[in-house]
Amino acid sequence: MIGRNATASTRRIASVDLLDWPLMGRFLRWRHARAALQVPLLLLAALMVWDGLTGPQLAPKNLATTLTWLHYRGFVVLALLAFGNLFCMACPFMWPRLPLERLVRARWVWPARLRSKWLGILLLAAFLFAYELFDLWASPWWTAWVIVGYFAAALVVNLFFQGAPFCKYICPIGQFNFVGSLVSPFEVAVRDYGTCTACVSKACFRGQESQRGCELWLFQEKKFGNMDCTFCLDCIHACPHDNVGLRLRLPGSELWENRLRSGVGRLWRRPDVAALVVLFAFGALLNAFGMVSPVYALEAWLARLLGVTTEWPVLGLIFFAALVVEPALLMGGAGWLSRRLSGHTEPLLPLLVRYAYALVPFGMGVWAAHYLFHFLSGFWGAVPVVQNLVWDMMGVPLLGRPNWGLGPLVPLAWLDMLEVGFIGLGTWGSWLVAYRLASQDAPTRPWRAFLPWAALVGLLALTALWLMSQPMEMRGTFLG
Repeated sequence: MIGRNATASTRRIASVDLLDWPLMGRFLRWRHARAALQVPLLLLAALMVWDGLTGPQLAPKNLATTLTWLHYRGFVVLALLAFGNLFCMACPFMWPRLPLERLVRARWVWPARLRSKWLGILLLAAFLFAYELFDLWASPWWTAWVIVGYFAAALVVNLFFQGAPFCKYICPIGQFNFVGSLVSPFEVAVRDYGTCTACVSKACFRGQESQRGCELWLFQEKKFGNMDCTFCLDCIHACPHDNVGLRLRLPGSELWENRLRSGVGRLWRRPDVAALVVLFAFGALLNAFGMVSPVYALEAWLARLLGVTTEWPVLGLIFFAALVVEPALLMGGAGWLSRRLSGHTEPLLPLLVRYAYALVPFGMGVWAAHYLFHFLSGFWGAVPVVQNLVWDMMGVPLLGRPNWGLGPLVPLAWLDMLEVGFIGLGTWGSWLVAYRLASQDAPTRPWRAFLPWAALVGLLALTALWLMSQPMEMRGTFLG
């Protein structure tokens, strides 16, 4: 009964399509819709780089650090929760290659051995490590060079290799967005599968003379879910039958379905994607831990224990323990106990891969709680930064004199409730996904298979609540 009701509910929800909305639908159907989002962000990125390299090197006074580490990350999680992979859709890193494609033709094929998420996992972990090691949030100069490096890497890889391998296999931000979009409410999806079956051109995948098809090699007729989808709209513009839309769906419903997905395969047979999800969830806790006072006591103790005076070995040990050892022990224990209690005879590794996807809602809840804390607490801080930048550029305060006392959008006391709310919603979502998976594994006794995973998620939730209750560094703001 639960499955039938859920399926019926999903069908009802899927009848909502953003392309049918009067203003938004007209904009999204416009061939240059993506460029209209990318170009302003490209200009803004150029301004951030300029200010990061030449402007004041105090983080709260610089556009590079303020917009990158406070506003961008807050808008990312809001977009993922309210819409979908909006920031890959509007990614400015992809736009500069467009005029160069007329001169340089992509001839190389991305190596088969690298067509997985393992490289993206390493780069995402390295990005989180570098953020802490080099205090990127406090360095406009380093932040500017990170942006420049991103543009260079995206341009070189996607210009010389067919498809968009930088987006699919390399980009750390993209991998984060792919996982987060698994719980997003909208999905690029076919409207009528009968129309796809009768279609001869398959233009959504192959493209047309004046419009490219999907560069991520997601064939819409066989596509399911948001993994690897950048919401680039190419398939929508290429389809000659107007049969692809941005459709509302039950958030997270793809996490307990093992359908064959075009360009992705079956998630339950993708240990690399499962490992990316584990990094997403445990990395959320580690990133928050790096901003509370207990981390400094731990680093000092480890430095004395190891007899070192530099930070990177200590930080590396913490990252290895938090992102490798801890997940292996906790998930391995939950999987072993779940298998014993339910009488399941499946090998442990496939079971761990499957249940790893239950961590997505929890991870998204923690990232949202953390990033929105900084976003809301430092929201108005961008105003004096822009005022100061214009003053420096023009020589006169055209936008007024900066008021460096501006900061929170809401009273700071409200942020505690917001953090608890997002962590609670994420925990509930993970319990729901884990129970649906347990119901498939042990239909007659799902609670036995479910309880160890419920306990694991509950333990992680208590950890997240403890972290958020600690005094957190107000990084990138004058409150810090």
